[in-house]
Amino acid sequence: MSRYKCIIFDCDGVLVDSEAIGTSVFLDLAKTLGVTMTLHEGLTCFKGKSLQACIDIVAELSGKPIPETFENEYRKQSFKAFEKHIKPIEGVPELLKTLTIPFCVASSGPESKIKLNLKHTGLLPYFENCIFSCYTIQKWKPDPGIFLWAAKTMGFEPNECVVIEDSLSGVRAAKAGGFEVFGFTAHDYNNTLENEVTKTFDNMSLLLNMIQS
Repeated sequence: MSRYKCIIFDCDGVLVDSEAIGTSVFLDLAKTLGVTMTLHEGLTCFKGKSLQACIDIVAELSGKPIPETFENEYRKQSFKAFEKHIKPIEGVPELLKTLTIPFCVASSGPESKIKLNLKHTGLLPYFENCIFSCYTIQKWKPDPGIFLWAAKTMGFEPNECVVIEDSLSGVRAAKAGGFEVFGFTAHDYNNTLENEVTKTFDNMSLLLNMIQS
């Protein structure tokens, strides 16, 4: 039996393998403003940050005003890329089939993006009525609001839940809300999570035993 009553999953990089896709699109747009990064640099720099925070970084680096169309163009291009290339994180479909406790997803992305990526990876049926977006409450990680809202709506206290995160800002948001948090480290490019989380793991096949121990 699990010691936890509810699991709160982050989406990008935890449920769906979307970060390299979205970052590639973002970097292509940033390049038009004179900001050039490798994919590794972009993933390291932007991981876990809200889109607005990423845009602010590009604005500072470029020294130029960001076009008003930037965000809409990013959403349009990234959604097309997700439709073509998005896949679930390895082991996630098998994990979700076996879970016997409630679970949900709490993400910094807009709900339309969350649903799109879950749909194209075949995961949406698992989360139809339990999707929580930072855009809805206008609070972004590391603010704990998204996790507190998710837990309350699901009917649990923070100490009854475990959050699954892969970014430092997400981990700190969970901890600030009083949650235990497991760090998924398969794409922890700078080894930032180990000293911040309750436990770490790099393969979704390990999670079931972790929540039961």
